[in-house]
Amino acid sequence: MKIHCQTDRLLLREIGPNDLEDLYELDADPEVHRYLGNHPVTDIKQTEAIIQSLLDQCQKNGIARWACILKDTGEFIGWSGLKYEIHVRPGMEYYDLGYRFKQPFWGKGYATESALASRDYFFMKMEGEVLNAAAHVDNIGSNRVLQKTGMKSDGMFECDGSFHNWYTMDRSDWKNVCSKGK
Repeated sequence: MKIHCQTDRLLLREIGPNDLEDLYELDADPEVHRYLGNHPVTDIKQTEAIIQSLLDQCQKNGIARWACILKDTGEFIGWSGLKYEIHVRPGMEYYDLGYRFKQPFWGKGYATESALASRDYFFMKMEGEVLNAAAHVDNIGSNRVLQKTGMKSDGMFECDGSFHNWYTMDRSDWKNVCSKGK
């Protein structure tokens, strides 16, 4: 599998069929889905469809979420990365920065580490001008991660019956953040 990014602790690589069990474990956890509409997967066939969707996204858009692998153990701990999003905000298409991790890996800085790498990949390797992200208003940890990437809060929107904070960063914002060492 192709490795797209590396950080001090993580390899960010394509997600594929070999990730089926790990992805199922991640997305079957109700706590992982607490701020994602409360729809954890209940059947491994759903995870197979998710993997196929990621492979299709990568082929169609040149980008999809990446598996986050611990360098020192080779363990799959979650996913992070970019997605060309067309479903979350009706009438709006955009590049989305997102991440999702297994519970034992929460609070260890992996989301921030992978989000920063994904953000930089977007602005260094892709032609997009604006990167966006969303986080449920009550998901304090996810909102903090997006703030640590230097993304700016740009209001709220409703999705699946709950409110989400909307974040944005354009190329000039990114250059300014990088010049400050963030």
